[in-house]
Amino acid sequence: MSISRNLRSLINRIVLSDTRVGVRLYSDEANDNNEEEEKPVDPTKDRTKSIPVETSIRYLESKAFNQTYGDKPVWFYYRRNHKGGFAPRKTRLSCIRSGVISTGNPCPICRDEYLVLDPRNTKLLEQFISEYTGQILDAFKTGLCQRKQKKLLVAVEQAWDQGYLTYDVPFREYDYSLYYTSAQ
Repeated sequence: MSISRNLRSLINRIVLSDTRVGVRLYSDEANDNNEEEEKPVDPTKDRTKSIPVETSIRYLESKAFNQTYGDKPVWFYYRRNHKGGFAPRKTRLSCIRSGVISTGNPCPICRDEYLVLDPRNTKLLEQFISEYTGQILDAFKTGLCQRKQKKLLVAVEQAWDQGYLTYDVPFREYDYSLYYTSAQ
């Protein structure tokens, strides 16, 4: 019964869509002008220009960086905009779409174009590693978008593998007397 209703409504839609005739009035000149005109991109939101890692490293040691962030990590003063009393567990997928910042409150890495996630940029990567456990901080704490969080994970792993960052392995003492029998 319900299958026949679905088929009947589907056939009616197909038949009615074929019988509708639409007339569009347009001019070729107007269409060409729209293609040529592109909205100018705000230079503060443009992220198509790639910044070299060396520039980012120099920026982290500069007076401007110290004045902006001080002694705190770059994510310390960041607050996410969200509805309700509790922040969502997942952060947004990405702050940048088509080379332009697409949100009003981008994550700490996306908002500052001179912060480049690279294994050689150890001063930046160390800000996202817990000083107590040595683990990479969660995006829920730092506020990074999912795309930058993945880039951060890759950059930190590469820095560990290439020897730019060190990670501490805890020293453990074992009581070997438990493994040997005292048959003497």
